[in-house]
Amino acid sequence: MRHTPAVLSALSGSYSFVKSPAVDAPAAQTDPRVAETVSSMLIDIERRGMDAVLEYAERLDHQGPDELELSAERVASSGDRLPADLRAAIELGSSRTRAFAAATREHLVDFRTEPVPGLVTGVRYVPVGRVGAYLPAGRFPLTASAFMTVGVAKVAGVPTVLACTPPQPGGGANDAVLYAAHCSGVDRIVVLGGVQALAAMAFGLLDDAPVDMLVGAGNAYVAEAKRQLFGRVAIDLPAGPSEVAVLADGTADPVIVAADLLGQAEHGPNSPAALVTTDRGLADRVDEEVERQLSTLATAEIAGAAWRDFGSITVADDRETAAALMDDLAPEHLEIITADDDWYFERLRNYGSLFLGPWSTVAYSDKGMAGTNHTLPTAGGAKHSAGLSVGRFLKPLTYQRITREATPELAEAVDVISASEGMAAHRATATLRLERYRA
Repeated sequence: MRHTPAVLSALSGSYSFVKSPAVDAPAAQTDPRVAETVSSMLIDIERRGMDAVLEYAERLDHQGPDELELSAERVASSGDRLPADLRAAIELGSSRTRAFAAATREHLVDFRTEPVPGLVTGVRYVPVGRVGAYLPAGRFPLTASAFMTVGVAKVAGVPTVLACTPPQPGGGANDAVLYAAHCSGVDRIVVLGGVQALAAMAFGLLDDAPVDMLVGAGNAYVAEAKRQLFGRVAIDLPAGPSEVAVLADGTADPVIVAADLLGQAEHGPNSPAALVTTDRGLADRVDEEVERQLSTLATAEIAGAAWRDFGSITVADDRETAAALMDDLAPEHLEIITADDDWYFERLRNYGSLFLGPWSTVAYSDKGMAGTNHTLPTAGGAKHSAGLSVGRFLKPLTYQRITREATPELAEAVDVISASEGMAAHRATATLRLERYRA
């Protein structure tokens, strides 16, 4: 998450850097060593099938072939093994996420239109047939991932959602992840991790047909596997390390700003966190506050490395420059904590998801409580793409129905264009109908 030199040079306003990222390295998902390893694994798994999958599972996760797919009873009972408060929180997050997805789906409506008499065109929203969801459970089991992938897919009407989740160090699956998937309506769950899980779903090796779409977060190898499998299957989006940016002025509380920056830096040692502010005093106080909070943070080893290597603080002289700087960053998560929140809301265009005001923190979405999806574009992808939503699981299929009466205008125009292009067969499809109309 860095500024574009051409954009910086074109800014009319002034700015200064209080802290710049210490590391200028490619994003983890574009590491050529990762790409080479993933490519080799995918080729091997496609060639040797389930034998290769099981070999990688044993080598990488120390997993035997005894229990891959979990029974429906094992999945359904996962909530019984959780503390009551965790179970209730999972149920709340699942219901909130499904409710927001359902509200979104209601606004995606089939339609038909008749631009001229006899020419009817329209769109039908049809769900994809099979989705494979990867539910990470590594250093941090991302419990809410199932809400965003499995739950939203089911709201979209996807008939079959297959999920894979990696085994825990002691074997078996994480019960919180399982219960989140159960509440979200998952059809099948297989205990399988990493590249081998994505390959097995994409190649149809899990005693079923190949999936049509792969979704879900994961490490650099998972992200690269999705990238290489794209085309054979659809994917949600190519995602890199989690990002957060805060746009704040002098009215913001530096304690809150620092906490929210570290909240996303905690995702991994290469997770960028950025502050853009119009107040130099706030910049200095946040810089100090981050270090103070790191001194007692249980995950300081991770968040501290991310802040040291990929954290930044930029001071803009006015709100127009601040907004331009933030649109250039195009962060995955963007918090606005200013006296002019509505002005920024109307002005800003490039972000994965927006959090307005001091009471709105990214964690509310991360854990499913806000209902919005936390699978979002990173590495500047918000300049051209949006995050995962119910619409991503739907194919907007167009159709047309043309009557005899509408034929002359359409056929004559196609005749002219096809003749100019030299496409005789295209021309004939129109002229043959024109002849029949005239006959």
